[in-house]
Amino acid sequence: MSAPSTPTPTPTPAPAPAPALDFRAFVDRLLADGDAVAVRRPVDPHLEVGAVTRRVYETAAPAPLFTALTAGAPGCRILGAPAGLNRDPDARYGRLAAHVGLGRTAGAREIVERLVAAMHAEPVPPRLVATGPCKQNVLTGGQVDLERFPVPLLHAEDGGRYLGTYGFHIVRTPDGSWTSWSVARTMLRDATSLVGPVMPQQHVGLVREQWLRRGERMPWAMVLGAPPAALAAAGMPLPAGVSEDGYVGALAGAPVEVVRAETNDLLVPANSEIVLEGWVEVEELAAEGPMGEYHGYAFPEGKAQPVFHVEAVTFRDDPVLPVCAAGLPPEENHTVWGTMISAAALDVLRRAGLPVDFAWCSYEAATCWIVVAVERARRAELALADDELAELIGETLFASHAGWLVPKVIVVDDDIDVTDVSQVVWALATRHHPQTGTRLYPETPGIPMVPYLTAAEAKAGRGGKSVTNCLLPQGFRGRTASFTGSFPAELRQRVLDDWTAYGFPAA
Repeated sequence: MSAPSTPTPTPTPAPAPAPALDFRAFVDRLLADGDAVAVRRPVDPHLEVGAVTRRVYETAAPAPLFTALTAGAPGCRILGAPAGLNRDPDARYGRLAAHVGLGRTAGAREIVERLVAAMHAEPVPPRLVATGPCKQNVLTGGQVDLERFPVPLLHAEDGGRYLGTYGFHIVRTPDGSWTSWSVARTMLRDATSLVGPVMPQQHVGLVREQWLRRGERMPWAMVLGAPPAALAAAGMPLPAGVSEDGYVGALAGAPVEVVRAETNDLLVPANSEIVLEGWVEVEELAAEGPMGEYHGYAFPEGKAQPVFHVEAVTFRDDPVLPVCAAGLPPEENHTVWGTMISAAALDVLRRAGLPVDFAWCSYEAATCWIVVAVERARRAELALADDELAELIGETLFASHAGWLVPKVIVVDDDIDVTDVSQVVWALATRHHPQTGTRLYPETPGIPMVPYLTAAEAKAGRGGKSVTNCLLPQGFRGRTASFTGSFPAELRQRVLDDWTAYGFPAA
């Protein structure tokens, strides 16, 4: 009788990648949750993709995954509105929550607190791997042709087609001490180059300045279809000198996998859809824009901006290009960037010891204001008048990178849900004194893209900033007349339980 054979061990399958760390898994999750819909009819990247995506934002519809594009190489797809809002109130922030590793029913406070907690967690360094999905196709030198991708014209007013509207730059200081991941747009210039804004105050601008001082071109990469947590981190106003890759690991609870670029020493996320590699030449500029902007306006002129030369492209099979059709809020400049700013601002204020409960960039305000809720119970601990407290909050914020990005600060008590813009409007209308409730900051630095700035203010990068005090006066005796504030808890619950019995549809 022969000896029994030794069973061959069955290898344990690798766990499925988390949506926060793999863009393809993120797309699959959105489709499974009903947060995305596959558009299988032919769609033209020339304006039609942009029109559908804008309509999605403005109706809170699912993200459109365009699978039958009329331009670009076969198999290429576009995902519009990757962090748009959902009309389902229980999953309003579902796409944004998926970026940071939370369930689709997570609310604004849960998302922001997760972002803040990651800022104080031990950074989780990226894991270097030999290869990854972004290396399934590698084109270098004369093979590079950016036209193979379905580069869309997103607005009729745009001065060109934009390949990079939901991606980030990767650059490193010449001494290698800081690698920056920084969100910015890029317009197609020709088959092997892009052009896009690089503001001196942005981290990519700070790194570029170091290369300019050396008279050397800057090695560069751009990631499109990045791991969603990496895209979120790239949009977070972290302090200069802090590398975002460690923050991604802390946010997602696991290291982001990276691979070496083909043509330079930069490390790029392995689970990306498309990676561009190349350099930024010293002092070379070209025309860029105009483009529909995140404040909701399209302007008639573009500007001269730095040129990004592409010498290699790597990409997944059937790559998915994410697209943000910027304009009237809410779109990703508000849902992603505004939420990252909210978290950074909340952390700044808390670390300053101020009695702040929450901070929120109202999406409807196009990242032009941030509303700060003060804990009323702690206000009495400070020997400050209400206007002094409001001004201290504003001055603390304006001294930070998050405060540089947002020109207006509105300060309210914590009985206001700052994520509900209707409550913010009520507070502005009934609690702000027009004569004494506003403090102006004409000399304070700020982002020069705000539409209402004068030409002189935009050129100087100063002014247009304010703090609006909507704190209830000390000793105010009124109470909110509302369902929650005006009736006993037992009666409120009975009304809720009997709602349909009254003849109303279910809430």
